[in-house]
Amino acid sequence: MVRFSNNLVGILNFITFLLSIPILIGGVWLSRQGTSECERFLDRPVIALGVFLMIVSLAGLIGACCRVSWLLWVYLLVMFLLILLLFCFTIFAFAVTNKGAGEAVSGRGYKEYRLGDYSSWLQKRVNSDKNWNKIKSCLQDSKVCKSLIDDRSTPVTDFYNSRLSAIQSGCCKPSNDCGFTYETPTSWTKTNTTSTNPDCNAWDNNVDVLCYNCQSCKAGLLDNIKSDWKKVAILNVIFLVFLIIVYSIGCCAFRNNREDNSWKRYP
Repeated sequence: MVRFSNNLVGILNFITFLLSIPILIGGVWLSRQGTSECERFLDRPVIALGVFLMIVSLAGLIGACCRVSWLLWVYLLVMFLLILLLFCFTIFAFAVTNKGAGEAVSGRGYKEYRLGDYSSWLQKRVNSDKNWNKIKSCLQDSKVCKSLIDDRSTPVTDFYNSRLSAIQSGCCKPSNDCGFTYETPTSWTKTNTTSTNPDCNAWDNNVDVLCYNCQSCKAGLLDNIKSDWKKVAILNVIFLVFLIIVYSIGCCAFRNNREDNSWKRYP
């Protein structure tokens, strides 16, 4: 009679196997249909994740249901490494996202973002020209500033009271330090300024340039990443608990296999 732990491991891995199929199909679709560098950037990680889940789930399914001890051992080893990796990533995610926040500006509904407020590790990622050129291309493709570009009749008081996202505030308008004169949300008259903020020289009214080369744009992106990573880290904690439970059940199934093999060897 197949024991409960073996059945449970088999069911869980069968579900994981079914989930890996649409993930793999999605990765292949991205590699064939992706029209931009941003879309194609995701295809290899998605395909790798789909293949990984498929192989690991098959190892756990066959190992538990067919009593193949060595496959179940490989499955448990991979699960242990996955738990260790996820634990380290969760700690790292909390560590690099504990700094940085938007700065409230008097008389403004939006916040301003400064690159130096964020962790040095994140700053290094966006200060790399190679990385930033790809990120900038993705931001332009995603049309983060489109709503501001289209709404050219917004009165200055309404714009100053608007609730812009971190990326919109950093990439789609000049810094408040520059003191430029407002014309439209994405068109400003440059004035002589004593500000030492380098973003003042980087700003351009061209809709393909705007403040995509500004430090504030990088900071706005990092604020967005920080928020997303914190959510991911919290989900990781929940997923870690789930993985540890599955790993414990898998250990019971492995022990069952060894006991059954010993019983068959020595009747």
